[in-house]
Amino acid sequence: MLDRYNRRLNYLRISVTDRCNLRCIYCMPAEGVKLLRHQDILSFDEIVEVVRQGVSYGINKVRITGGEPLVRRGIVDLVDMIWQVEGIKDLSMTTNAILLTKFAEDLKKAGLQRVNISLDTVNPDKFNKITRGGNINEVFEGIEIAQKVGFSPIKVNCVIWKSSKEDDALAVKKYCEENDLKVRFIHQMNLSTGEFSVVEGGDGGNCVQCNRLRLTASGDIKPCLFSDLSYNVRKLGVEEAFNQAIENKPKSGSYNKSGDFFNIGG
Repeated sequence: MLDRYNRRLNYLRISVTDRCNLRCIYCMPAEGVKLLRHQDILSFDEIVEVVRQGVSYGINKVRITGGEPLVRRGIVDLVDMIWQVEGIKDLSMTTNAILLTKFAEDLKKAGLQRVNISLDTVNPDKFNKITRGGNINEVFEGIEIAQKVGFSPIKVNCVIWKSSKEDDALAVKKYCEENDLKVRFIHQMNLSTGEFSVVEGGDGGNCVQCNRLRLTASGDIKPCLFSDLSYNVRKLGVEEAFNQAIENKPKSGSYNKSGDFFNIGG
């Protein structure tokens, strides 16, 4: 499907939960956040119906995000349900890897092909500070099991504050090179002020060739991360929500004052 700027939209990013087992300083405020009620979160059947409708519009690539998607109960079943949708050719997930030791093998069997893992430093103390309590050894173990079960490629998403030449960024790059991982550097973003840039090592943030739509855990189809536009599948119906999101996808991002990374997905 083409939007009005002739960009071919084939990529749907699905946030399956606004909950997370870490509290990263650039994602969540120290006091926590108001979480969605369980009844306001899309069921697996509702998510799969959105995917099916998306396929009819040309969607063939899906990424599962959060919050942290692995804290969603039954996540392996959802992966299997999405992979069974005819027309889906690429199924991946962004995760902090804390729970991969528990789920990696079953996720691979269910159809998940690739994982992107968030890792901003390889220093245990800094990781603990950035994530407000996380244990970096659990991430390293998650990466090891992800490699063992055959996820490929495994990409590491590293948030940088000013430059990919920062000490932490260089250390993450070295770790990735030594462990056959692909690193992507993501400049610190701000939704409400519209601060974003193209991902180093990826194509996120490049508005000219943006090929994605986003589905939030509460059922909003968002045509752009840096926009307040959203079209709810429960209120409008899945088809109409898609139609409006495609028709109104902006030429470029501006700002978003109605959402946050933890409930939209990166």
